[in-house]
Amino acid sequence: MSVALPPRTERFFLLTLAGIQFGHVLDFMIMMPLGPILMAAFGIGTHEFGLLVASYSFSAAISGVLAATFVDRFERKRLLLTAFGLFALATLACGLAPGYSTLLVARGLAGVFGGIMGALVQTMIGDAIPFSHRARASGIISGAFSISTIAGVPLALWLANLLGWRAPFMLIAAFSVLFLAVGLRFLPELRHHLSGGEPRHLLADAFATLADANHRRALLFSALIIFSGFTVIPYITVYAVNNVGIAQHDIPLVYLVGGAATLLSARRIGHWADRRGKVEVYRRLALLATLPLLVITHVGALPLWAWLICTTAFFVLLSGRMIPAMAVITSAAEPRLRGTFMSLNGTVQSLAMGLATTLAGFLTGLDADGRIVGYPLVGYVAVAANLLAIAFAGRIAMHGRHA
Repeated sequence: MSVALPPRTERFFLLTLAGIQFGHVLDFMIMMPLGPILMAAFGIGTHEFGLLVASYSFSAAISGVLAATFVDRFERKRLLLTAFGLFALATLACGLAPGYSTLLVARGLAGVFGGIMGALVQTMIGDAIPFSHRARASGIISGAFSISTIAGVPLALWLANLLGWRAPFMLIAAFSVLFLAVGLRFLPELRHHLSGGEPRHLLADAFATLADANHRRALLFSALIIFSGFTVIPYITVYAVNNVGIAQHDIPLVYLVGGAATLLSARRIGHWADRRGKVEVYRRLALLATLPLLVITHVGALPLWAWLICTTAFFVLLSGRMIPAMAVITSAAEPRLRGTFMSLNGTVQSLAMGLATTLAGFLTGLDADGRIVGYPLVGYVAVAANLLAIAFAGRIAMHGRHA
């Protein structure tokens, strides 16, 4: 069941969650376009850079398992804002890290709290937004990805080029403190999931969640979607600079154009999914996404305008398929176990990200001229996972569908 919020309260609720999502999405995303800068600063290759990206994901996976033991035992707002405050401190530590090893540790700490936050944001949507317009709400939250791509990543890259790689993390930490204050003001308390019964075993909710076959199908579906994207995503910027011939100072434009396109498409996709069916819309978008997955990983030298067409299609379709997909996944959870389920989903997604990034790091390498080799094979792996997810989508039952 969902809590009914007045329209104005619901609007502020979703915009505040989108702001919080923006902070931790930007923190995760900024590592990819910083790839060439960090590789030059630390003298590292694709494998070591892959570990920097994957450390966030693996830590988020561990925190998701731990969160599954307690997330449904606390009021949602307080838990989210506590995790957000600790995330801000971890991001500040990234900006202050003196070298590669300490940055690796700091990224892991940011992942611990970012993983909890991502699960809680989706949980709160499921708690407060009815099934009938849940994809629309997911579209608004997905706008955080678009805005971080349009404004956050180009600004962070500009700061990195001007002041060094530490500056983007300082910016994200400052933004997080700002939205922590906004969250205290505008997020409603959500405690209807708390029961007054006898205390349960610490792992009771996690076991109950995993015992449900529908939950297991939804978690596998979620893992396949994320795996198909994150084999390719972390290395796009390095590939663009080293293989396609895009100048480092043009990389912000790639994110600006792609993010603007996803901002325009996200809400329309959400409305479309609520009208035509979440599974049907997901399948159409995911099938279309196979084309940019293959093109991005196979093209050689291109002019900037052609690369912008490829990457914009990639951003729109890969992020677009996540809007109906997340509505399906959130709706698969039994309401009383939604927080635990979404924490486990965060774990599964983070593991999929980490494994995909690590696998792609081992499948690729740098040749004598500094170009990435092995990226086409990564594209084939991504397409295979994407097609498996499409085949799996219709097997998931959604709670509230007939309400």
